[in-house]
Amino acid sequence: MSTMNTRRFLQVTALLAAGLLMAACGKKEEAPAPAAPAAAPPPPVVKTYNVGTDAAYAPFESQNDKGEIVGFDIDVVRAVAEKAGIQVNFVNTPWEGIFNALAQGDRDLLVSAITITEERRQTMDFSDPYFDAAQLIAVPAGSAVTRFEELKPLKVGVQTGTTGDEAVTQLLGKNSTAIKRFESTPLALQELMSGGVDAVVADNGVVEHYIANNPGGRFKTVSDPTFVPEQYGIAVRKGNAELLEAINRGLAAVKADGTYAQIHARWFGAAAATPAAPAAAGAPAPATPR
Repeated sequence: MSTMNTRRFLQVTALLAAGLLMAACGKKEEAPAPAAPAAAPPPPVVKTYNVGTDAAYAPFESQNDKGEIVGFDIDVVRAVAEKAGIQVNFVNTPWEGIFNALAQGDRDLLVSAITITEERRQTMDFSDPYFDAAQLIAVPAGSAVTRFEELKPLKVGVQTGTTGDEAVTQLLGKNSTAIKRFESTPLALQELMSGGVDAVVADNGVVEHYIANNPGGRFKTVSDPTFVPEQYGIAVRKGNAELLEAINRGLAAVKADGTYAQIHARWFGAAAATPAAPAAAGAPAPATPR
């Protein structure tokens, strides 16, 4: 190789080496990518239970002007559900089919002023009682009636298929024309106000609520020791021990912290003296309870 070619070769080689050195110096070491944050655990799934209720029994359950289901039972179950950590959805369900809806799984639980009876315990389970009930007689303020027996010569209004209906039927006779039956207790009480009947026999809570909200009716109430005490419970499908335990846990909590008393005062004007105690097993119950 000539001297000139050697010199040119060395120059080119030097230039290439310099270029490689500059490229190497100019390259920055890439920082490692930050680790992705750990994914937060998904929130626990809270099941929503469908609650069947016959919304035609104020003040326990009824519909307001907006079509919303409201009432004492509704507020109690909402409070119980909150304490139990579950969600509830109320579904208006006719009384005639309410128990079938539970048995077939269309409803998960029921609250509808349902009297706890031994017969019903055979096909469904009940929570601890949440309301003590009894029949009550409503008569005009000037009536001389002081006990149930004195209704025999009178016209008596009742709601069809209720404990009041059964009691009055036993007193006056199955085919008595003196018994006037209505689709609801408020309709029977309206008939009393207009003079179409002389008395109405119905659940104490419904009668007292109606009289408190209709002072112009000038009614008075008469209790009678022959009326069998009743207790309302929340019904669940037979054998659903997990849901029943949650309901009872929530119910105990709302009784203990005063929530139950506040709800009672909201709907009946006074707090319950004491929470309802469970009925004794095998205790007698009305033949045709609400």
